[in-house]
Amino acid sequence: MHVLTTREANIVGDKGARSSASGAAMAERLVDGLAPLGDVTIRKMFGGHGVFADGDMFALVDSAGNPFLRADEMTSGRFEAAGSARHGGMPYWSIPPAVLDNDDDLVAWARIALGVARAAKKGKHRKRG
Repeated sequence: MHVLTTREANIVGDKGARSSASGAAMAERLVDGLAPLGDVTIRKMFGGHGVFADGDMFALVDSAGNPFLRADEMTSGRFEAAGSARHGGMPYWSIPPAVLDNDDDLVAWARIALGVARAAKKGKHRKRG
């Protein structure tokens, strides 16, 4: 498994990282391409962008414009098999170019990532109460 180093990933969260035009453009591309998922929005975060559907963050774009989808232990193998790299220690994996270039595939993979994000959110709520 390849894990991007902080330097390779321009990690969202690098102190002092600045959002780039390519990062903003990729975030907007994801919003447009993932409209079938519902209310998809972006928020600037630590030099990159978080991508949300109905308030749940399921994707991110780093400050260099590289897009990532959320995965867990059950779905990360799919990303690994497609040659994706993990985004540092975070549960996000790079979107394979073939997936990014095919709208139907992108929506399908993003739908899985959104399910992972929502399951993780439910798990956190269960632990608290």
